Amino acid sequence: MGLGTGEIIAIVCVVLLLFGGKKIPELMKGLGKGVKEFKDASNSPSDDVTTVHTEKKTEANS
Repeated sequence: MGLGTGEIIAIVCVVLLLFGGKKIPELMKGLGKGVKEFKDASNSPSDDVTTVHTEKKTEANS
């Protein structure tokens, strides 16, 4: 499912018509924050598990 140049131009035009030029930067900023939070959240559980595992190992050795 490849998008050609014509399809991309059509999508951009529809987005501009729906939201207007002034709203686009706000939408992209919100989208960027959402993606960043998602990446942080998806990396966080593995870090937490490693930290807990290391702490339990240290307590067992004491």
